[in-house]
Amino acid sequence: DAPTCAGFVAIAGGWNHSVGLRSDGTVVTWGSNRSGQRNDAPTGAGFVAIACGSHHSVGLRSDGTVVTWGGNGRGQHLDAPTCAG
Repeated sequence: DAPTCAGFVAIAGGWNHSVGLRSDGTVVTWGSNRSGQRNDAPTGAGFVAIACGSHHSVGLRSDGTVVTWGGNGRGQHLDAPTCAG
């Protein structure tokens, strides 16, 4: 079920999962967890943007780092940039 609390500044939807970005920079996930879309989601604040693919999600932190989670069947995590700035 989708969260019913307020404070979201962005949402994104994948195939069977969704991600919300709260105004405090934290990420909330809901929906399917078949590929780790929920359990593998990052904790903590500092996110400024989010996006979803079919079975994976991507978050951008305020320091410019990219965080990926969920399915990795096509290298979604391996190909993510690891440098900031």
